[in-house]
Amino acid sequence: MYHKHFGLNDAPFSISVNPRYLFMSQRHRDALAHLLYGVGGGGGFILLTGEVGTGKTTVNRCLLEQLPDTTDLAIILNPALSALELLATACDELDIDYPKQTESLKALTDALHQFLLANFEKGRKTVLMIDEAQHLDFDVLEQIRLLTNLETNEEKLLQIILIGQPELTEKLARPELRQLNQRITARYNLQPLNQDETTAYIRHRLEVAGLAGGVSLFDRGAVRQIHALTRGIPRLINVLCDRALLGAYGQKRNQVNRSLVRHAANEVFGDARQSDSRGRMRVWGAGVVVLSLAIALVAVNLEQFSVVLKEEKVSTTAQVEAQEAVVPESAEPIVTREPTQPNWELGEAVGLSKLWLAASDLPVPASICPPPPITGLRCTVTNAQVWNDLASLNRPVLLATVTADKFQGAILVVQFEGADAVVWSDRGLILVPLSDLATAWTGGYTFLWQVPKGWQGPIAPGESGLAVSTIAEMFATLDGMTLGDVSVYGPALEARVRLFQQSEGLDVDGVIGERTVLRLNTRLGIGLTSARALSRAQLWAESR
Repeated sequence: MYHKHFGLNDAPFSISVNPRYLFMSQRHRDALAHLLYGVGGGGGFILLTGEVGTGKTTVNRCLLEQLPDTTDLAIILNPALSALELLATACDELDIDYPKQTESLKALTDALHQFLLANFEKGRKTVLMIDEAQHLDFDVLEQIRLLTNLETNEEKLLQIILIGQPELTEKLARPELRQLNQRITARYNLQPLNQDETTAYIRHRLEVAGLAGGVSLFDRGAVRQIHALTRGIPRLINVLCDRALLGAYGQKRNQVNRSLVRHAANEVFGDARQSDSRGRMRVWGAGVVVLSLAIALVAVNLEQFSVVLKEEKVSTTAQVEAQEAVVPESAEPIVTREPTQPNWELGEAVGLSKLWLAASDLPVPASICPPPPITGLRCTVTNAQVWNDLASLNRPVLLATVTADKFQGAILVVQFEGADAVVWSDRGLILVPLSDLATAWTGGYTFLWQVPKGWQGPIAPGESGLAVSTIAEMFATLDGMTLGDVSVYGPALEARVRLFQQSEGLDVDGVIGERTVLRLNTRLGIGLTSARALSRAQLWAESR
């Protein structure tokens, strides 16, 4: 109706699922990764929960598109069934022959078991997906659990995916379902979109519908209010945006503002959300009063507190000096911008020693590049053309330099801060503009990083060994999953790697190379980040 008025090809905010409008936020990609990884994990249960309208169906559709061709899938969309009906429906979905008039659970289970064994011998996987699983009765859930007892000596024959609203998690936490709950190998709760994701979501759907570049149909205030009223739930965003655009069309306006959003919300949601918002404001106002009183009390007692603080300062200082110093990542080391240029450039040997001190808790070895194998560290010497390549490493780097008189040197950058770099110089940590460093930097740099067990170099799909197992365990830890023995880089792990590469802005090639491992280390907190190295460098400099 209104789409032509705004120069669109069709209505962008239909609540029907249209693959053209697919929008995968980071949390949707993470949910998909959990499902794909769980499907390849060798049986058991996978749990996906989320509020109505958060995009569970979107994730499911993506899953169906990415399942290997060697997968047989049974989908149950209406779980309001008895145990007998559910088994019969599963058999129907998988084209399993069974006595149609039977009322025997054993007959259906036996038929399903024979099918699963035959599939296993063919090298095929079988997946049972149950949507709206929060409606399943307790006896049906128990029967579903018993299906996972169908197994060989190597693995379970059936992978079950339960999808439902958050109350499904509460149901599974009941004591009578503890055995099922313990068999869930991967679980993910799909959260609504945040403010930035809501903005990107609205823009994405408008662009797919043909919105011209540079045109904005919703002002910033309107988008913020849409997020507040919908709480970031995509389905509600669609409904509200659709009604707001219709209102703008009716008033012959070319852009939606806050007033139009409020009016649309009254028509779509009624007064409930508006009153809820006002209620939150009243609570906030009361909180301000309480906070003001608290501030007043603090002000009254501040002088007394300072006296106590002075009395404790001496003893506290003695305790700190007697202990091994531990600096948290959040600490802000002292960094100065020197008016007089210190000696930034170091000799290569000195630079490598400082790099080790900033990046490792171990004593400085005789050989730093390469480091001793027992350390589990690797020294990488490479080149870059732009500062962003170095900053994205999120770790200290030793820059290769050439002085004005053509002597080779090194500059240790502990951390990048916008257009500046924190440099470990002969005077400690200083802040230096990147433009000043660029005059001496040759493009070469060196850094240290933690290597996964068994990792010797890039790993391609189909390879096997300890490194593959280690990487699989790292992804399992990242996803909060338990994982069996994974020694071959198979399709499930490859799908997880590709999703990770996409989310991290890397080349999506499925090859587990150095950059992929570095980003995985960062996500898992393995090794020292730039922030931690900065604190270590400051602590070391102050101790000298």
